[in-house]
This record gives sequence, structure tokens and C-alpha cells, in this order.
Amino acid sequence: MFTGIITGVGRIVAAHDLGSSLQHGKRLTVEAPAGYLQDVSLGDSIALNGACMTVTTIAPDRQSFTIDISAESLDKTAGLAQPGRINMEKALRAEDRLGGHIVTGHVDGVGSVTHFARVSESWDLRVMAPRALGKYLAYKGSITVNGVSLTVNSIEDSDAGTQVRINLIPHTIENTALGELNAGSRVNLEIDLIARYVERMLTVGTQVNP
Repeated sequence: MFTGIITGVGRIVAAHDLGSSLQHGKRLTVEAPAGYLQDVSLGDSIALNGACMTVTTIAPDRQSFTIDISAESLDKTAGLAQPGRINMEKALRAEDRLGGHIVTGHVDGVGSVTHFARVSESWDLRVMAPRALGKYLAYKGSITVNGVSLTVNSIEDSDAGTQVRINLIPHTIENTALGELNAGSRVNLEIDLIARYVERMLTVGTQVNP
């Protein structure tokens, strides 16, 4: 479980194939900020760009770690197949503050950035989400973009999908990798967990089999 509050920006420095077929995944080597891995153990969960991954090895100097990502996960996410900067968040502890919103680290879909530009002191980010996710998105609701908990400022439905508009403050730009996005960038999206349960409660059958 996570909160969508990024605790460090790392970098994928190597991506090695785990086999020769499309059914094989990759082993990623990720460099972490100084001191980030001091309290991390093998088997711990770290969200990379919003996707929950398991630490498989830690370098002796604790400056990097590896994770194995399956072909299925690579197919359902963006930004985890090649070197580059990534948002990282360690798994939530029971005593931690829930600074963002409840995030599972399970990517629900990949969206596409349609607009990203500075407006005064902030940045205007617009993302086209897949149509299947549109019903879970609401004005002033929460959405996770590449692991970052963000507030939806407006939504616009169309045949292409649902476009969400988000305002990014300077702190978010400075402390995450979202500042590197451009129009056309693909991003990992996770909907609000509460919306998922609400849908289930509203659609589940009311009759019970004897």
C-alpha cells in the first residue's frame, strides 16, 4: 500500500532481458538517492512510476537495487522498459501519515499527455485516460499519475477517452520526475480505490443463491 507521495527520484540505469521471447520480462537496475536504501530489505515493495515492484537484490554500497518485471507488467505500464528517471515510493507503514490518498501500486491503465505547459508559477498538465477509466474520474477527485497523487481540476469525456486536467505546483515539479513529461508522453494511471468499491456496491446483484 502507498500514498502517492513520492519519497525519492531514482533512475533506471540498466534493463536486461530475462529471456529471448516476448513472454520473458526484464531485470531492472535502479539507482537510488543517497541514503534511500538504508532501511530497505530484500523482498520489500517499492513503487516505480506507480507500479509496485519487489526488491530482489541490493548493491553492497546500497546505492542501487534490482527488480524483476514480468512481460505482463511491461505490457500494462509505461516507462519501465528503458533507462530514465522514475518516481519512487516505499511501501506505507502502519504509523505513517496518509499524505496523498490510498494507492495500491496496481496500474489501471496507461494514459497519454495531451498538453503540458507552465502557467504562471504552476504547470498545466492534461492527460487523456482510456475510456474504461473515465467513469472513475471526478472533479476534485484523486488520480495517480506515474505514482504521484494528484487532484483532478476538470474532466472532459470524448470518443477518444477522458481528458483530465491537473495543476502541478513547483514543489511537485522539483521533487518528482513529472517535470520531464511532454505532449505524447505515456503515463501510468491508477484510479481512486474508493471509486472501485463504490462501483462494485452499485452494480452487484441483490439476489442471493439459495
